[in-house]
Amino acid sequence: MILDAKLDEEAGTLTLVLRLQEPTPSASGKTLVVASTHGNVPAGVKLNGQDVIVGANAYVRK
Repeated sequence: MILDAKLDEEAGTLTLVLRLQEPTPSASGKTLVVASTHGNVPAGVKLNGQDVIVGANAYVRK
């Protein structure tokens, strides 16, 4: 889940805040997922009038 998203067109940056979760094994089992959007989701910001869609996973090695 995206808690916050900020788009700064001048700086050319997109900043996301994701909720941390208990480390959970990835589908392959090689890593432990610690934050995820759980697929592609709207970030809640627009670029050139269009919704920005984000898919993000943060993990640690097992």
